[in-house]
Amino acid sequence: MKYSFSDFSWLILGEKQYIRNVQYHFIMNRNEEIYKVTLVGGAVNVILLAFKFVAGILGHSAAMIADAIHSLSDFVTDIIVLVFVRISGKPKDMSHDYGHGKYETLAMTIIGLLLLIVAIGIIYGGIMKISTWAAGQPLEAPGKLAFWAALLSIVLKEGVYRYSMIKARQLSSQAVEANAWHHRSDALSSLGTAIGIGGAIFLGQRWTVLDPLASVIVGFFLVKVSFSLLRNGIGDLMERSLPDEIEQEILRIAASVPGVAEPHDLRTRRIGNHYAIELHVLMNGDILLRDAHEKASEIEDLLRSHYGDETHIVVHVEPK
Repeated sequence: MKYSFSDFSWLILGEKQYIRNVQYHFIMNRNEEIYKVTLVGGAVNVILLAFKFVAGILGHSAAMIADAIHSLSDFVTDIIVLVFVRISGKPKDMSHDYGHGKYETLAMTIIGLLLLIVAIGIIYGGIMKISTWAAGQPLEAPGKLAFWAALLSIVLKEGVYRYSMIKARQLSSQAVEANAWHHRSDALSSLGTAIGIGGAIFLGQRWTVLDPLASVIVGFFLVKVSFSLLRNGIGDLMERSLPDEIEQEILRIAASVPGVAEPHDLRTRRIGNHYAIELHVLMNGDILLRDAHEKASEIEDLLRSHYGDETHIVVHVEPK
């Protein structure tokens, strides 16, 4: 039987160093997957960005130009994800005892803010067009090129959304999930754009207002998505606790260890895509310090097996 170096490396390097190496390679592989899925979305955004702007300008469609601006914001967020995920993947250092995971949350917050700015601009532009139409000035009907561009965008962006969401769940990445929803919002905005452009083209001159009206509807949808991203991102940056059902589950896991009683003073938060957990537990005051330490370690092992090896855990033992 042949053995590789990795089979015995833990003997040579030491168990702790071997574990650190495994964790490092896991983080690097995770980052490579995040880069890959982000680059796929970026490539689609570049194609659609150029096509939508050309179709919007040549087709005289306010809705399509708004959709093109949305694709531009998608492309910018792809760049943000690539930059911030690289930073968040760095290991702990002297100035970041808890690692760099918050940078990924910061990326999600920036994406939400950019999306909100884009949405406000789209709504404003659409309202100006509608006001012009209401004042009696005719609006130019959009061309069919804009309509076909909207249909192509729906197909491509929905496909990228599904691919990105699958990867986000596999990689437990907030930034990739936020970017996936950005792709979905672009697909849905293109759907509204297609309806508005189609109506303006096929229903006649009286209905040309449907084009800017569609852009306003798209803008309000983007506002809703951006608020969701901002709420989650700012909440995590402000040390918001984990959901109550997760905290109750943590207490049940801790209490399941024999000899451990009344887990309390639980404090939780997110550090990027990882959890941070601190809690107090009661143990028999007459047991040896070694035994108390082993039980605390058992609690930590159970929690890490449930929430991931990168979970930050502090267990404070009190005598009862």
